[in-house]
Amino acid sequence: MVFKGLIRGFIGLFHRIDDWSAAGDERVYETKEIGSTDSIDEIHSVWDYLHFKPNTQAFHLASALGFDEWVEMNELRRRIKELFGAEYKNERSLYPYLKTLTDVGLVENSSVGGRMQWRKHDLVVKLEKEEGEKKVVVVEARAGKKSMKLRE
Repeated sequence: MVFKGLIRGFIGLFHRIDDWSAAGDERVYETKEIGSTDSIDEIHSVWDYLHFKPNTQAFHLASALGFDEWVEMNELRRRIKELFGAEYKNERSLYPYLKTLTDVGLVENSSVGGRMQWRKHDLVVKLEKEEGEKKVVVVEARAGKKSMKLRE
């Protein structure tokens, strides 16, 4: 009897899952028609507008870091050597540049197991056009949203 109850409960669980999966027929997304090209918002990355002086440590760091993976100092030094053929006598000379980029909010850092890792912070700027004004919305990929209005 106990065994039959367990089997009935197990089979009943599958029927509840089927009912639950069939119930999700509502629309999850919304379509929006765009009438003219004037209403299209412009989206830009902050990194597209940053230009570092070539062959400097900040330029090397910005080129060697990526958005997707966390990179340790040894990997950063290896990438810089591979991309630019530059080696630094003192690896600690890169830390002030990383610290400055982190303080400004352009680079994220993480300390896992006592080892520091870095990656670029995704900063996206969205320009929304309104009548007579441009509204600049700074959208951070992993954080909140800030906005300010500019006049044309």
